[in-house]
Amino acid sequence: MTRQQQISAAALLLILLSLLPPQRSVQAFQPPAPATDDHRVATAWLSLLEDLIRQSPGFSPPVAARAIGYVGVTLYEAIYPSIPNGQSLVGRLNELTWTPPPDDAAYHWPLVANSALASIQRRLFAHAGEPVRRSIDLLEESIRTRYEHDVAPDTLRRSIRRGRNVATAIFEWSKHDGGHEGYFYNHPRTYRPPQGEGLWVPTPPDFYRALQPTWGANRRFVLPAPEACPLPPPPTYSTDPTSPFYAEAWEVYTTVKNLSPAQRETALYWADDPVLTSTPPGHSLAIVTQILRQENATLARAADVYLRLGVAIADAFIVCWRDKYAYNLLRPITYIRNVIDPTWNAMSITDPLLTPPFPEYPSGHSTEAGAMATVLTALFGENYSFTDHSAARLGFVPRTYDSFWAAAEEASVSRLYGGIHFRSANEHGLEQGRCVGEAVLAKLETGSTD
Repeated sequence: MTRQQQISAAALLLILLSLLPPQRSVQAFQPPAPATDDHRVATAWLSLLEDLIRQSPGFSPPVAARAIGYVGVTLYEAIYPSIPNGQSLVGRLNELTWTPPPDDAAYHWPLVANSALASIQRRLFAHAGEPVRRSIDLLEESIRTRYEHDVAPDTLRRSIRRGRNVATAIFEWSKHDGGHEGYFYNHPRTYRPPQGEGLWVPTPPDFYRALQPTWGANRRFVLPAPEACPLPPPPTYSTDPTSPFYAEAWEVYTTVKNLSPAQRETALYWADDPVLTSTPPGHSLAIVTQILRQENATLARAADVYLRLGVAIADAFIVCWRDKYAYNLLRPITYIRNVIDPTWNAMSITDPLLTPPFPEYPSGHSTEAGAMATVLTALFGENYSFTDHSAARLGFVPRTYDSFWAAAEEASVSRLYGGIHFRSANEHGLEQGRCVGEAVLAKLETGSTD
């Protein structure tokens, strides 16, 4: 068994065990079926999604955010007839004009959800190889066998068929958004970044080409216009030591040179590197999955939360990438080495984080975190305290936050501690994320389960 297969098998086992009642042993592994209205089918699949993002080639943060958005939409649309006040997303999401309507007959909604989530993830990860396909097949079969003996055969078939048909419709809709199979096209060779003073250039140590330079032109899920949620411009580029731009660069330089252990740990905690983690959108997904399990949420509640969070994260990355490539601002490492200290990171990367291969303004972490905080605050409350265990697998001590905004603000400032963003990119990114989150909440207000 390869290392990738071992990781896949171990992660899937943890997901399957999450479906077990706590009093049962691993050896027994014949649990009674979960209650038909609890979260466990949804949270098992969304936990697997985190693992698939880590394992699958090409799942950069924008690509991961897109997948999370479509999975959330598929889950909700498949089971919306079972959600109190639930309504189809047809006509509420941009260019979504049709999904299969439910029959006037009985459905088993966890089986509908199971079929839908398996079907959409097979399509979104079609390139990822046999270990990923096996993980999806195994989870689908495990959940189905928990229910099938208690469900009439015609209801079983009807439920599985509905899930598959909705997933097919959502995937066909997804293919025309501009990001289809984006995992193949992260660094297009045809893109030539504009050149000029203060503009982005590839950064050390690997000098990768620009990542997803056209992502900002993708179809949004809910934002109504290409110019939605605009940003103020960053400080005007200048090498004058008295200028605001120089002051922001000096702050990065002096902060990183004098990092406290706590600041360095914060930078690393929120690094959310692809392959090692499920990227920033996956971190937000992990947080909400922990909360849904802790609260023993219903399946309807889980579907509603995953929908809103997924759509907000996906749209946040689109508008953030739009503005990154509109401003094309250079990274701190480039400015500091050219203007302040040519020895900074000259021999090796000594700041906590490697600079990713795309323009600086705004911060993707910040825009995504602002959208996350806005949506989850509306869904769970202004001062909702939670503990994030998602980085424990990497050796980090779990962190407790007094609110979602406290977590978002820490994620944002961690980019400054990491030496990869100026302050204005972080602060304006949070506000852009807030704008996206508010737009999503307004558009999807009808059908809430709150």
